[in-house]
Amino acid sequence: MPRPHLELLSPARDADIGIAAIDHGADAVYIGGPGFGARDKASNPIEDIERLVRHAHRFHARIFVTLNTILRDDELEPARRLAWRLHEAGVDALIMQDMGLLELDMPPMQLHASTQTDIRTPEKAGFLQDVGFSQMVLARELDLGEIRAIAGRVQDAVLEFFVHGALCVAYSGQCFISHAHTGRSANRGNCSQECRLPYTVLDAAGRVVAHDKHVLSLKDNDQSANLEALVDAGIRSFKIEGRYKDVATVKNVTAHYRLLLDAILERRPGLARASSGRCTYTFEPQPEQGFNRGGTDYFVNGRKQDIGAFDTPKHAGLPVGHVVAVTAGAFDVETDPGVALHNGDALTWYDLQGELRGVQANTVEPLAGGRWRVVPQLGLPSAGDGADARSALRDLRAGTALSRNRDAAWERLLSKPSSERRIAVDLTLATWRRDGEPAGLELALKDEDGFRGVARLERPLEPPRDPQRAEATLREQLSRLGATDYAARRVRLAVETPWFVPASVLNALRRDAVEALDAARAAGFEPLPRARPVEPPVPYPEDTLSYLANVYNGKAAEFYARHGVKVVGAAYESHEELGEVSLMITKHCVRFSLSLCPKQAKGVTGVQGTVRAEPLVLQHGEDRITLRFDCKPCEMHVVGAMRRNVLRQLKAEPVTFYRTRPATA
Repeated sequence: MPRPHLELLSPARDADIGIAAIDHGADAVYIGGPGFGARDKASNPIEDIERLVRHAHRFHARIFVTLNTILRDDELEPARRLAWRLHEAGVDALIMQDMGLLELDMPPMQLHASTQTDIRTPEKAGFLQDVGFSQMVLARELDLGEIRAIAGRVQDAVLEFFVHGALCVAYSGQCFISHAHTGRSANRGNCSQECRLPYTVLDAAGRVVAHDKHVLSLKDNDQSANLEALVDAGIRSFKIEGRYKDVATVKNVTAHYRLLLDAILERRPGLARASSGRCTYTFEPQPEQGFNRGGTDYFVNGRKQDIGAFDTPKHAGLPVGHVVAVTAGAFDVETDPGVALHNGDALTWYDLQGELRGVQANTVEPLAGGRWRVVPQLGLPSAGDGADARSALRDLRAGTALSRNRDAAWERLLSKPSSERRIAVDLTLATWRRDGEPAGLELALKDEDGFRGVARLERPLEPPRDPQRAEATLREQLSRLGATDYAARRVRLAVETPWFVPASVLNALRRDAVEALDAARAAGFEPLPRARPVEPPVPYPEDTLSYLANVYNGKAAEFYARHGVKVVGAAYESHEELGEVSLMITKHCVRFSLSLCPKQAKGVTGVQGTVRAEPLVLQHGEDRITLRFDCKPCEMHVVGAMRRNVLRQLKAEPVTFYRTRPATA
């Protein structure tokens, strides 16, 4: 039986970042195509994706393209044509949300279920496996026990899990507040991030519980400490969030998880890597250097109270020291041991109102005693309110703790080539014989995956004058693979004597062997097999679907009808639901995070019986939305209605989806 593979899956905003991710250890990269991806500002032309595919396939790494928005009827055919173009470009799999695509003539390539399909139960995961999905990313909100339960049901599809990056507060695919408030649909790739806004929290009596807090904003996901537990639970693909992230962040975080997964693979020989090659880095990965709101492992090890980034949704950075003096247009800083400041650093602090502010250092001058004089760059917006650097200093005072959310030296380091990925090969040089007599040399290369490349050279062979020196020269020359994808692991000389061979001749023989190995690897690279749906069609776990199922076209409705669903509701974007509905469903609970959960009050004298999960209200400007608490599944619903101005501005959008109706028998 083949060993189970562990896959490190990295994001790419564009092809160059995708290539960097491969070079820093990714087994697979996911990237947006020219359209229909759930990050509308991260689209890429087919030609760039084809270039990325060629680079990835050299290492037998994979490229997955997102086709994961919900689609109108008039978009189905363009999406289908795009899928075929991606297949022709060599893409390995499509990441999808819209089930209408399964009713079309799709190319013979793997289909992966997007996070937007909201996979939380064994029944849902099993259904998606049985209708033809080969890989699926589970909901971020699951704990280890829930993941194990899904792994027990899903035997034929790869389970994927987000291990790093930004967290959506709602179950993916179950958030409609962006569309309701701005007309920008998260399910259509254009989220306005209403969850990152500050809200005042009011109780049932109208009393202020929290003032201007980002109570729907979460810290960033970090499963660094849980990878082996996730492996044991059944996860085989480890996904990094961030198709909007810059190249430095992707390099850094990919390298961090590559090292962690390699350590697991080293300890557990029953597991295997999903691609070829090993990386060497010019830096030590530090994921905390990139944009982050603080780390949390979310619900993997159970519910925790401190998952929120309530003070700010921005990147405060890492502590560097404190202010010792402020002058007109400059300030002096005493840094922590081992910390140096640089021109171009961005420094942040919290003002007297608790708001994050910041300036960029124009010049940094070292002073005596571990102190630095910082002259900020004028005219740049601060992290707080858009004022220039001079006015931003008004709240800076002696004793203020400083952090750095942009380390200019770190960014310069990662702006250069920072990794080499090489495939290990064993080289064997032998004497090639004709009629029993030496007639030339044969060089065989065998790589870590077992592929072989062989080249022969016919020429008279000369015995060496100095055998010891000739042997050392042969080994050194054969090992020079620096311009290729390979690194010599072993060099074996299967010759009667270390023949004298001019360097130019040996280099040509080596190049021919490398080309033969390249060809063997290309010929041996197998496309991912497309899973066949179970026949007859398996029933969907429910027979009635509401707007929460995101059905936005007739083909998707036909799909669910074919799988036993009797009533199919239209997607929220169709504007069938105009009154108050759940605009978000979350496992994050504001009551719990604010220590107002009735379960937290159990056993507390004088409190038990007085705390109830009554609704709370969130207010931001003129918007008022209600938080309702469903304590049995321990979930929160953010309830509200679509703004009238949104209805007016989207009135002309072409929506041809039928109105809600029962499916025909």
